[in-house]
Parts: sequence; structure tokens; C-alpha cells
Amino acid sequence: MADARVLFAAPASGSGKTTITCGVLQALADRNIKTAAFKSGPDFIDPMFHERVIGVPSGNLDLFFSDPDTLRRLFMRRARTAEFSVIEGVMGYYDGLAAASDEASTYRVAEALQAPVVLIIDARGQSLSALAELEGFLRFRPQSRIRGVIFNRMSGHVFEALREEVEKLGVVPLGYLPKSEDFVIGSRHLGLVTPDGIADLSEKLHKLARTLEHTVDIDALIALAGEAEPLEIPPEPSRTRGKTVKIAVARDEAFCFLYRDNLALLEDFGAEPAFFSPLHDKHIPDGAQGLILPGGYPELYAQTLSDNVTMRDSVASAIRNGLPCLAECGGFLYLHRELEDMDGVRRPMAGVIDAAAWKTDRLGRFGYIILTANSDGGLIRPGEQIRAHEFHYYESGDCGSDLHAEKPSGTRNWDCAHVRGNLAAGFPHLFYESDPPFIARFLNRCRGEE
Repeated sequence: MADARVLFAAPASGSGKTTITCGVLQALADRNIKTAAFKSGPDFIDPMFHERVIGVPSGNLDLFFSDPDTLRRLFMRRARTAEFSVIEGVMGYYDGLAAASDEASTYRVAEALQAPVVLIIDARGQSLSALAELEGFLRFRPQSRIRGVIFNRMSGHVFEALREEVEKLGVVPLGYLPKSEDFVIGSRHLGLVTPDGIADLSEKLHKLARTLEHTVDIDALIALAGEAEPLEIPPEPSRTRGKTVKIAVARDEAFCFLYRDNLALLEDFGAEPAFFSPLHDKHIPDGAQGLILPGGYPELYAQTLSDNVTMRDSVASAIRNGLPCLAECGGFLYLHRELEDMDGVRRPMAGVIDAAAWKTDRLGRFGYIILTANSDGGLIRPGEQIRAHEFHYYESGDCGSDLHAEKPSGTRNWDCAHVRGNLAAGFPHLFYESDPPFIARFLNRCRGEE
């Protein structure tokens, strides 16, 4: 059963993918089925629901960050230890890097993983018209891989009336989720919500799972996933593991955006993560040879971060004394002289970046980018490329100019980031597997070997 896998996709964002994915994961957990979970695309939030709330290991699968072979290899790292794998799609099923392209789409992820797809259709205000939508998605590509359907916000009597028509399309009518406010996962800052932001979430997910056990044929879903073909997995790349090096990694409510595969690559190269909290601890871990400040929501906790003066001083002193440091987005904001909180109050921060950061009313430079170095001397070498993603409502008085960012479509480009000496800090969230030599170089700096 280790090859059993299913991908949940939808015609559009907001169709109920996350709600149904989490409900199914909870239902599988309640059946004591060992499950691995994944999110298609660069999103940090949905894997947090998979992993933190349900206790299911979760990772990202992204064909902009990874080629198909790397994607399969990263997938199997976790899937081989589970009985069942669930992949949650992103955006609309066929939506890719450009408006008229399916490149790097959920569809392409399903293709790369040879995964059976269950389409989740939001049927609010529809009955038979929902089948027209289903048929359109089945026909849009000759090999759609769509094998089953779950209707969100549909009543039981409408589903039963449509069941036979769904079967005529060659699709398994797996079931429906009735409309209920009890199943809504709300939104907040940045249009997203973390698990910690929902009251009684565990109770809600258990209730959702119990409902799905009655309205969705979980046994048929398990059988469908079991029909997935065995995958051919490329061998793990040969990597030189250096001597163990202690890396302080910020991880708390304010700094919670770290790709699981980034952490795995660090460990492959010999890093020993020492997790700490800039919110609650007084200084970075003793003996740390390097520092990583991931993204997150420091602006939501700006006063507490600011009031923790000993930690701010510890971080600033370590970096100024040459401790190698990677800081992304939220971590980058923390390094500023001051950060505007959600109430418009400017709070002192670590002061490594001599500039202020402030909130805006729109996303800045949103989406995938390819980064190259503008000059030598930093952790990223001239001509070297690393793939990344930006998603932030905040702006900086000094975004840096040591890297050149270009959209994959080539329609927009700009300079960004501070990459000098042992520091690499900026808004982009980096995917380390797209440039392993960069991480090997960072860890060698931490060891004092470069």
C-alpha cells in the first residue's frame, strides 16, 4: 500500500481543497492509517495544517523549484515510510506559471507523480451545471488523470440525483461535503490563517472527519489511491557530508515558514539544527556556528520581539562578528532597525539592516523568481542561480541590490537582497534544492572552511 497516493485538485482557489484535504487526513488518522501529506506549490500555511494540527508529516512539491526527477525523489523520501500519500493541489488544476500555460501546475505535478486526481468542485448554487464543469476539466487535456470527484457545499439529495450522471463520465462519485459554517477555515492577515489562529481547530477537524465518513466513500477513495502505478525514483544524489556543524534556526509563532526539504538538505550536508525562539528565548543557542532566520509573521509579534532586547542584541552581535546568517522575508524584517507593527507603531528590531520596514496595502513583487548574483564575494556566486518565491505586504527602506531577480516569464526584473560576506538577507524565500552548492558553501562558511 506504500504506493497508494491521491491528489486533490479544484477548478479554482477557494473551492474547498484545504478543508477537504484536512478532513480526509483526519479521517485516515482516525483509522490509524499512516499517511504522508504534501502541498503542491510554494505555500507554507497548508503544510502547517497537515503537520502541526493532524500530526502528519508534510512537505512541498513544486515544479518551478524542482525538475520532475527531483520532485519524485523528494516525494518518495516521505511516501516510502507511509501507507498512503495525500497531495493537496494549488490554485486551479491547470493554472501554471503564465496565464496561458500549465507549466508547473497541479496538473503537471499529478503527471510527474502519476497520481490519480480527485477534483473538488464547489457546487454552491449549482446542481447539473456542476457536471458541465467536471466534464470540461476531463476534456481539457487528453490525459486529465481525474478519476474521482467530491462536491463541496452540496446537499445529499442533489448528490444522489447526480451520482449516475457522474458515473457516465467515467468518474467515481466519491461524495460531497454539505454547506456548514463549522467547516470553514477563515482568513486573516495576508489573506491566510495559521493553525494557531483558529479556535478549537482540533475539535472542528474531528467533526469534519466524522462528517466525511458519512458523506464521502473513504473506502472507495483508498481503493482509487491504491490504483496508482509504481513510480520510478531516481537515486539520491551523491553529496559530501561535512563534519557536523551547529546551526541556530529560529522557530516559533513569529518565524514558522521553513520548507521541510530545506531543513533536510541542511542535515544531508552535516548541519545539526538547534531551534530557538526570538520571541521567548534570551539569546541564540550557545555554540551556534551559523544562523537561519526563516520567514513568518514578525509584524504580528513586533512588540514582543522588540521588548526582547537581549535576543535582539544577541542576533545583531553575532552577525556583526561574522556569524554566517540566512534571513528570509520575516527574518529579513527582524534584522531591520525598526519594524512597523499592525497598529502602525514602529518597533526597534535587531538593527543589522539600517532601515525601517513598513506595511503596505498590497502584495509586493508576488510570485516565483530566479535569483542570480550581481557581484562576487557573497554566498551566491556570479552566474549561479537559485529559485525562490516572494509573498509579502511589507516594504523596506533598503531591500538590497546584491541579487538580480527575474520572473520566470521574463516580463519583470529587479535587484534585491543583501548578500555580502557571511550574510544573505532579503524578501525572497529560497528553495535550497534548486542550488545545493549554495547551501554547501554556507555550511562551509559556518565551519570556517571557506
